[in-house]
Amino acid sequence: MTNSVIVTIARFVSLLFGGIFAGFLVTVLVIESTLRSFDAAVYTQVRLVELAHLDDLATAALVPTLIATAALVFFAARVRGRTFWLTLTALILLVVVFATSLLVNVPINTDQLTWNVQAPPADWASVRDRWQIAHAVRTGAAVLAFGCLSAAVMAKSPSTRQTTRA
Repeated sequence: MTNSVIVTIARFVSLLFGGIFAGFLVTVLVIESTLRSFDAAVYTQVRLVELAHLDDLATAALVPTLIATAALVFFAARVRGRTFWLTLTALILLVVVFATSLLVNVPINTDQLTWNVQAPPADWASVRDRWQIAHAVRTGAAVLAFGCLSAAVMAKSPSTRQTTRA
């Protein structure tokens, strides 16, 4: 398989899964912001429903995006043009998403799996707030990463500029 085929596949994977991931996080952000007006029992019930399989979707979308974006950075590193810098920025943002998830969101998710709808913990609102702030950070980073990946695809490489001028 040639490098150009690998890069084409990596671009496709990074854009497809990066878009799915960013859209998924935005959807969860909207749901979570809506939940702020509900009581502890409703919040706990919805979180338990979310935790049933949404983490699987997040993993299935984030992991291929990270791998494909890292591959794109590797292949673009020799040229160091606009595409490289946009893709590197996307990779750094995706690492921020991953780190935020591992350090804040996943531990809270694990704890929330033990919550009881009829008797949520007394500190449920502060736990919710911590989770939602971290989620807003990772959502912003994911959307910016997707924007960088999209811009990198649209950026013209030096070889493309030369052929279009002729």
